[in-house]
Amino acid sequence: MERQRQMLQSLTTWAKRLKRDVVTLMFASRDPATPLLAKLVALATVAYALSPIDLIPDFIPVLGFLDDLIIVPLGIRLCLRLIPRAVIDDNRGKAEVWMASNSAKPTSTCGIVAILAIWVLFAWLLWRWLAC
Repeated sequence: MERQRQMLQSLTTWAKRLKRDVVTLMFASRDPATPLLAKLVALATVAYALSPIDLIPDFIPVLGFLDDLIIVPLGIRLCLRLIPRAVIDDNRGKAEVWMASNSAKPTSTCGIVAILAIWVLFAWLLWRWLAC
């Protein structure tokens, strides 16, 4: 029982850090001190993480949740390596202040549009493949 409680607490802490890091990247992507490549990767990661729809829908067993558990953390990790430490620290402070004052989860219209575009492109390619 104690082991389960510790594991749950560990997962909860990890999820909160993940959320904080997504908001940190949201601020860092707008920071002029962030390199261009890091901005692009951060924008893509934030757009995907904050999009209310997923590339692989959650109702698909295992894969639906697996994409969130792999894509978002890898994007965050890559951004944290590309963005200078001082920029991360500054924007992490902004993110913590923002999260304390806003209880609503931010959403990404850009993420919705990008994912829908990928779905439409995939459907079109599938249709073209089957039509041959």
